[in-house]
Amino acid sequence: MSINTETILKLSDQLFPRLVKFRRHLHKNPELSYEEFQTTKYINGHLIREKIKTKRLKLKTGLLGLINEKKKVQVAVRTDIDALPVTELTGLPFKSIIPGRMHACGHDIHMSVGYGTALLLNSLKKELPGGVKFLFQPAEEQPPGGASAMIKEGVLKNPNVGMIYGLHVDPTLTTGKISLRDGPVMASVIDFDITVFGRGGHAALPHRAVDAIAVAAEMIGSIQKIVSRETNPLKPVVITFGTINGGTVRNVIADKVILNGTARTLDSYNARALPRLLKRTISGICRARGAKYKLDILSGYPVLENHTVANKYIASAYLELFGGKKIDETQPTMGGEDFSYYLKKIPGAFFRLGVKNDKIKANKPWHSPHFIADERAIYYGTAIMSLAVIRTLESLKR
Repeated sequence: MSINTETILKLSDQLFPRLVKFRRHLHKNPELSYEEFQTTKYINGHLIREKIKTKRLKLKTGLLGLINEKKKVQVAVRTDIDALPVTELTGLPFKSIIPGRMHACGHDIHMSVGYGTALLLNSLKKELPGGVKFLFQPAEEQPPGGASAMIKEGVLKNPNVGMIYGLHVDPTLTTGKISLRDGPVMASVIDFDITVFGRGGHAALPHRAVDAIAVAAEMIGSIQKIVSRETNPLKPVVITFGTINGGTVRNVIADKVILNGTARTLDSYNARALPRLLKRTISGICRARGAKYKLDILSGYPVLENHTVANKYIASAYLELFGGKKIDETQPTMGGEDFSYYLKKIPGAFFRLGVKNDKIKANKPWHSPHFIADERAIYYGTAIMSLAVIRTLESLKR
């Protein structure tokens, strides 16, 4: 017998006060990527108290929650658990108590929805036609991220996961609303470092030196031509240099410069081509100017591409729960998300959850020290995620 929407809404409402308390503790005690030790312990303790089986992985932080783990049909819910190196300036009574650390991207809301979904589905586990894996994943904010490491740990196997869901809060979307989009939603991220090796000398005698700063400056300008002249303008690419370091004093020609950059694209072909185009441009400039170089392509994230079928489960759950409310279309962004690694392995969907509420000033952008999320979004997120999982299990079971 199918679980009805009234049950989901009632349970979500009953759980809401507990989830707010859970969220506020996490918000007060944020931890950075790969340092989420107390966060992991806190989540693990709460799940165990609710008699939800947990599994610690070989990773230092993060964990797996399991409901009906032996059932053949499985759906996964992924939640990121790390915070950012931001000093909170919200003035909230439960603001961060750790200097220079803040949940400025809403991961505390994500964890609360994940925990709420686990509580709700655990109360209905005898009626569930399958099992659910809850991935409390570390280090989304810090490439190479925790997703690929969790996949290597086998979280999508034994038994195999048939569908995976994730969400991200959206401060431009009113609380109570969600947004979805089929296909590319978030960009591939390719972080890279360039070291330019020149030959130092006196500022008055540039012909006897190889000016690493001049070479680096030429690189910065030429690399932008990769975007404007070597990629399809209908398939966006952006390349940004965040830092440049070199030189010692004004009258000495620098012999070494280090550039730190990032390239983003919503197109998988461009993601594969960009490292080659960067290397060709850099090597050509160095050859022409008598310099040498080292290019380090760092770990990044693939393009996040939602699966149409998975999106339909999310959309159907939302409409079934909340009637005729409009579902917005997610606008693609050049931001990256390592949820994309899961979607390279299995079908799934990543949707946006509205947290905007002008009355409480919940309208500031992600990563802002003034970022506030409307906690009522936890209720909506828990209900939507829970019903989407249930309907997915019912469908996969057939």
